[in-house]
Amino acid sequence: MKQLLGNSVVQFVIGRTIGLYMLLVGVTTRWTRVNEAAVKPFWTGNGKLVACIWHGRFVQVHKLWAFGKGKTKGVFLISRSREGGIVTHASRTVGAEVIRGSSAKRGYSKGGAEAVREMVRHIEGGGCMGMTPDGPKGPRMRAKLAPVQVAKLAQAPMMCLAWSTNWRIVFDSWDRFILPLPFGRGALIWSDPIAPPSPDASDAEMEAVRLKLEAEMNRIAAEADRLAGVPVIEPAPPKGAPPAERVEEAAAAAT
Repeated sequence: MKQLLGNSVVQFVIGRTIGLYMLLVGVTTRWTRVNEAAVKPFWTGNGKLVACIWHGRFVQVHKLWAFGKGKTKGVFLISRSREGGIVTHASRTVGAEVIRGSSAKRGYSKGGAEAVREMVRHIEGGGCMGMTPDGPKGPRMRAKLAPVQVAKLAQAPMMCLAWSTNWRIVFDSWDRFILPLPFGRGALIWSDPIAPPSPDASDAEMEAVRLKLEAEMNRIAAEADRLAGVPVIEPAPPKGAPPAERVEEAAAAAT
């Protein structure tokens, strides 16, 4: 199976199929939109933004951005895994380009540093960078520091995105992956922009922004589930909680 998924033709066929399904669900679902006014200025003109959505809710992310002529170019960060190759073709089907890369594993570079530089260049050029802060392996709905670091380097705000539908399948995967079904009703939610850390932000200040990002992403994800009338998907326990003194510093920096 791994060898099959590594085949470029297989990746293209599966990715295109997934992308077409994403479009089908998007146009057949009756959506309620919450706080859309917050994102509209970024769709044209002022497009410098880091947009964040949880890994398990990736399938309808295209409904939370405006693609097309005259719109700010949206690009997603996708891992260099076999599955990432499939997601790349799915993303391009719905109108988004990709930057591929992830953190090193067992000493083997997976393009993480190069991807960060490319992401910052894209944002500084007026583009939007889409990221899944808990990907690619979790814990579920626990934000890593990467989007905060990118926002700091590019001095661009972050925005949380969420969606949910009443007709869906939730898989028993690490991210509780949601597969929406067509012809349902759902909710699309955008947060207000979150300011990036200052260029000289301390570790405590960076952690404070990360905590704020994670809390806001979980707030709107829960709100989307409630609006759709389905059980709220809860975050996984945090992995390796920071020392108590760092939490206290982060809390002080946030106030």
